[in-house]
Amino acid sequence: MTPKRDPQKLLDAIATDIREHVPCGFEICEQATNLVPGEGSPTAAVMLVGEAPGASEDKSGRPFVGSAGKLLDRLLEEAGLERADVFITNVVKARPPGNRDPKADEVAHHLPWLEAQLDVIRPKLLVPLGRHALTRFAPDAKITQAHGRVLERDGRTLFPMFHPAAALRNPQLRKTLHEDAQALREAL
Repeated sequence: MTPKRDPQKLLDAIATDIREHVPCGFEICEQATNLVPGEGSPTAAVMLVGEAPGASEDKSGRPFVGSAGKLLDRLLEEAGLERADVFITNVVKARPPGNRDPKADEVAHHLPWLEAQLDVIRPKLLVPLGRHALTRFAPDAKITQAHGRVLERDGRTLFPMFHPAAALRNPQLRKTLHEDAQALREAL
């Protein structure tokens, strides 16, 4: 008899590996206060993937807990979801120094963990938040054109949205994000 697959134990093992893998030679990991594996339901139908942790996330070790996280919680609510129902993570699990964009080799260093999380959770809908996350799953797509609608790529169903932090910097994007949350509700 095949043993029952326990997604929570598998995610916990991935999280432990992420947190304990330093020193690894990557400045991004070694300068982080906390690595941020992600959190949420191990059987989530919806998985949200951002770019990298920010300052609040680096301090707490949890994804989307700062201002962008508060906005994300409101967007989830508008989409008919609760934080506990989804899984939230980032492409890169460590805050880039100075909040710069992650470098290609840093993304490559972190991708096996994201792929392992995707293999465990097997979400029906993957929500890339922002252009960096979208580029990981649909390199040919532009967030300005792809946001708020379903895309199929490599056997995955994507629903790209602007990153909540972008709407904090550019208030004109807030309306678009709220409209996309309504469209996400319909896509579900």
